[in-house]
Amino acid sequence: MELLRKWLGHPEDIYNLLRFKMGGYRAVMPRIDQDSLGRGLRTCYRYLNQTSRSFAAVIQALDGELRHAVCIFYLVLRALDTIEDDMTISLDVKVPMLHEFHSYLYQPEWKYMESKEKDRQVLEDFPTISMEFRNLSKVYQDVISDVCHKMGVGMAEFLEKKVDSQHEWDRYCHYVAGLVGIGLSRLFSASELEEPIVGEDTKLANSMGLFLQKTNIIRDYLEDQLDGREFWPREVWSRYTKKLSDLAKPENIDMAVQCLNELITNALHHVPDVLTYLSRLKNQTVFNFCAIPQVMAIATLAACYNNKQVFRGVVKIRKGQAVTLMMDATNIQAVKAIMYQYVEEIYQKIPSTDPSSNKTQQVIASIRAMSLPGSPMASRHHYSPIYLSCAMLLAALSWQYLSTISKATEEYVQAGEN
Repeated sequence: MELLRKWLGHPEDIYNLLRFKMGGYRAVMPRIDQDSLGRGLRTCYRYLNQTSRSFAAVIQALDGELRHAVCIFYLVLRALDTIEDDMTISLDVKVPMLHEFHSYLYQPEWKYMESKEKDRQVLEDFPTISMEFRNLSKVYQDVISDVCHKMGVGMAEFLEKKVDSQHEWDRYCHYVAGLVGIGLSRLFSASELEEPIVGEDTKLANSMGLFLQKTNIIRDYLEDQLDGREFWPREVWSRYTKKLSDLAKPENIDMAVQCLNELITNALHHVPDVLTYLSRLKNQTVFNFCAIPQVMAIATLAACYNNKQVFRGVVKIRKGQAVTLMMDATNIQAVKAIMYQYVEEIYQKIPSTDPSSNKTQQVIASIRAMSLPGSPMASRHHYSPIYLSCAMLLAALSWQYLSTISKATEEYVQAGEN
C-alpha cells in the first residue's frame, strides 16, 4: 500500500504510467523491423539490448541510417569501456590497448577473449561490430574512429590519476561523456537530419555530456565509495573533510550536504548550454533522444540537492515521474518548463547558511532567464478536481497491476539513471 500512497500524491504519474504501458511508449521508443536487417546488424542490435535496453530503445527510435551509426558508435564505446573497467587486465596491457583501440576497427579479425566483465561479448565478437562499422558511410566511420581514439587516450590518462581540481573533473567528464556528446552531434549533422552547427559547436555538445556525467557522479557517491572509486574533485571535498569517504559518516552529514550542494551548483552551470543546444535541433527523433536524458538529470539533481540520503543509500526519481518526463519532453518549450520547475524546486530548498547559496541562486537566475514559463507546458501539473478524483480511483483499482510493470519498461525509464 506504500506504493499506492506515493501514487495518490502524484496523479500525473498514474495517468502517464497507464498511457505508457498501454501504448504511449511507442511515441518515444518505436521498434525497428528486425527482419529488414542483415545478420550482422541483427547481432549488433541484440548486443545493444543485452548491454543496455534503455539505450537500445532510444537508439531504435532514431531515423534512417543515423540509427545504425549510433548503434555501432554505442557498441564500440561499450567495448572500449569494458577494457577500461576490467581490473583483471594489467596496466602494461591495458594502456596500449586503450591507445590503439581505434585501430582495431580496421582489423577484421581483432577480438579479445580474456575479459571477465559482464559485457565481454562485445569484445569476444568484436569482428561483427567492426565489420558493421566498416559498412557505415565514411563520414560516420571518421567520427566514430576519432572519438574512440580521443576517449581511449583520456581513459588511459585517468587510470591511475585521481580527480583533484575542478578543471580535472571537467577534463575527466569530457573524456568519458563530453566526447560522446561531441561524437553524437557530429553524427547528427553528418546524417543531414540536423544543421552543421550542431556538430561544429563542440562547447555545447560537450556540456550536454558533462551535465549527465556530473549528475551520475554526484548521485552515485555511496555506490562508488563501496566499489573503491572516487570521482568527486578533491579541490571541492577537501574543504569539507580530510577524506572523501568520511562524508558518509553520520557525524559529518552537515558538511557532506554542503559539499553535495556545491557540486550540484557546479553541474547546474551546464544547463544554459543544454537549453541552447536543444533549441537548435530540428528532427523530432533526435530531439527526443537528446532531451529525455537531460530532463531526467535535472530531476535527479533536484532530488539530490540538500538531501542526506545521497550519503546513506540510493536517490532515484519515481518511475511514474520518469515516464511523465519522457512523454512531456518532446519540444523545447516543454523542456524549458521542466527545467524551470526543477530549478525552482532546488531554489526552495537552498539553506540560508549554505556556503554555496549565493552561487546556487545566481546560476538558477540564469536558468530562469532562459526558461521562463510561457507555454501551456509551464502549468502541466495543474489538474482539475474531477481529474484528481478519477486519478485516485484509478490508482485504487490498478496499483497492483502497475506494480508488476515489465522489466524492459522499468529499465527504459531508468535511462537517465545509468
